[in-house]
Amino acid sequence: MFYLRTLVFYDLSDDKRRSRLRDHLRSYGLRRIQYSGFVGDINPHDRHLLAMEVRKFIREERESVYIVPLCNRCVRLCKIVSAKPVSIVEESEVEVV
Repeated sequence: MFYLRTLVFYDLSDDKRRSRLRDHLRSYGLRRIQYSGFVGDINPHDRHLLAMEVRKFIREERESVYIVPLCNRCVRLCKIVSAKPVSIVEESEVEVV
């Protein structure tokens, strides 16, 4: 089974649900890159399950969870603007040839 780099961002109003969602995302092996943003490699089946599971964290109309799979080209073309070095790719995943 193949894995795609996946970004997950959320906007929830309740601290307790945010905390539970954060723990749930970590259980999928995602790592935090922003306060409400995570990145990691998820296969299509698990991404589908995650999309179904995060519904239980949403209570209000204005709340949302974005699950965005990125192809390899998208990962390579990604630009991150920050005051400190940030990457959606772990250094251990980069092979210098």
